[in-house]
Amino acid sequence: MVTIDETAPVIVRLSTTIAATLATVWALHTDVEDWPAWNPDITRAELDGPLLPGSSFSWQTHGLDITSTVLELVPGERSVWGGPTSGIDGIHVWTFEQSGDHVTVHTEESWSGAPVDAATEQLAKALHDSLESWLSHLKTRAEQTV
Repeated sequence: MVTIDETAPVIVRLSTTIAATLATVWALHTDVEDWPAWNPDITRAELDGPLLPGSSFSWQTHGLDITSTVLELVPGERSVWGGPTSGIDGIHVWTFEQSGDHVTVHTEESWSGAPVDAATEQLAKALHDSLESWLSHLKTRAEQTV
């Protein structure tokens, strides 16, 4: 099982509970190319082939061009992707748990690299705010779909 880098200078862990089915939340999460339709923080997303371990997708958020590689994918349960961008090495883990008519989504991400060492507090806040926004947009879209 792939995990974040627990030794990274920036680690953010957040979660939210969504009043929707796991199928709905998982479909939104894994339809990479549709992310810009419901998450205004993402301006572009392109998947190169099917979403499987070893595949990559390119996307843009907050002005950063990112190419992420899928490291692990357990349908309906867990996804992990990561890769370097602008000197920052990120690992992003998502987990999903159905409980009755709700889904709890956990996300955790680690950042390391020279830019992170140089501006740890600012980048920790930026990552926290970005993930908080992403979860909020996912929750809003999933609950509208119900």
